[in-house]
Amino acid sequence: MDNILSFSLADFQYNDNPDVLAPPNDFEEWINHPKIKASFSFFEQQLLAAPRASTEILSNLDHKKRKVINLTSYNYLGLSSHPEVIQAACDAARQYGLGASGAPLLSGTFDLHVKFAKMLADFKQKEDCLLYSSGLGGNMGAIQGILRKGDVLVLDEKCHKSIVDGGTLSGAKMLFFEHNNIDSLVAMLEKNKGKRTLVAVEGVYSMDGDLVKLKEVVEVCDRYKAAIYIDEAHSTLMFGKNGRGVAEHFGLEHKVGVTFGTLSKSFGGVGGFICSNARLIRYLKCYSSPYHFSCAPSPIIIAGLIKAFEVATRDSSLRDKLWENTGYFKKQLLDLKLNLGGTESQVIPIIIGSSGEKLFQMAMELQKRGLFLQPVDFPAVPANARRFRISVSSQLTKEEIDEACNIIEDVIVKGLKN
Repeated sequence: MDNILSFSLADFQYNDNPDVLAPPNDFEEWINHPKIKASFSFFEQQLLAAPRASTEILSNLDHKKRKVINLTSYNYLGLSSHPEVIQAACDAARQYGLGASGAPLLSGTFDLHVKFAKMLADFKQKEDCLLYSSGLGGNMGAIQGILRKGDVLVLDEKCHKSIVDGGTLSGAKMLFFEHNNIDSLVAMLEKNKGKRTLVAVEGVYSMDGDLVKLKEVVEVCDRYKAAIYIDEAHSTLMFGKNGRGVAEHFGLEHKVGVTFGTLSKSFGGVGGFICSNARLIRYLKCYSSPYHFSCAPSPIIIAGLIKAFEVATRDSSLRDKLWENTGYFKKQLLDLKLNLGGTESQVIPIIIGSSGEKLFQMAMELQKRGLFLQPVDFPAVPANARRFRISVSSQLTKEEIDEACNIIEDVIVKGLKN
């Protein structure tokens, strides 16, 4: 295969191998090339401790244990390892056992599920809430359950793959509007006037860290009588006066028909949830496949999540610390003249450019220097905007941020000049 580095995962999705259980032959040749194997070694590296700001990994680069400053984790508020959360999970394990051992509709609903769902619905100021065993399953299942063939799903081109997959399963017509481009959204809605339409956006876009232009989206959706679905995966517990998310941040919660959130990020656990009107939630319990055909979330995890929610909302201290760290980190990176795109959140991209080889060379040196900062390559991001993505945590100390910036300066800033 000539020019091996000019190919990416985007080139091998179509499989013409006559053996249905085998990948494409050219994919095998590509992924086994030494340079490609080296790139893939950055993924699925083993963490040997909790996903704190400082943790330990077993590096795939040299198979050594390495203590690192962790800038990759979605554990934004440090709740995954909070002592009260751990204790709540331990107590639940003794009372409820390991797993739910049943689907929610038949035998898997516990009192903890009912309690937590009500807490989330009240928090999001909606009538009811549906819990899912995974965030991807929640997004996919909600969209798949709401929409049908003949309906229209209009979504920002940078929405998460789980929303796209939900649209595919639903059979609805899917239309993508240019990222945060309201004129593009209007054009899509204009072409489909009179049809049942759902507009999907994200509160914080996960690869760029910018916010949805929710005020403008609401104005347009009101005009075309389209419902709004907002994915608050990277914003719940962090944005808004009370931490309810970007919709609260903009004072537009009452205009959002369905709000989605993950339980694996700021909550520190695993799972997903949607909040909406009670009639829709009742309907989805019957037609959202990842809900009624999956085992209910583990009661141990739910007990920990209830406590995590209580810790996060008893005051604003964790949220305040997160934004203090984000501001401090962002200022240092801007002082280094790095391209951070249009980030407005705790998700901070460092955009490298079009060279995948340079991206992975930098990633290797960063890790050797003690920084766990993963490369993000095409097709996850545009080919001319390959990047590193920092996830800021409230657990980071200023000393750790300073050390991280020193390493970033030595590796990325100097590397971009070469």
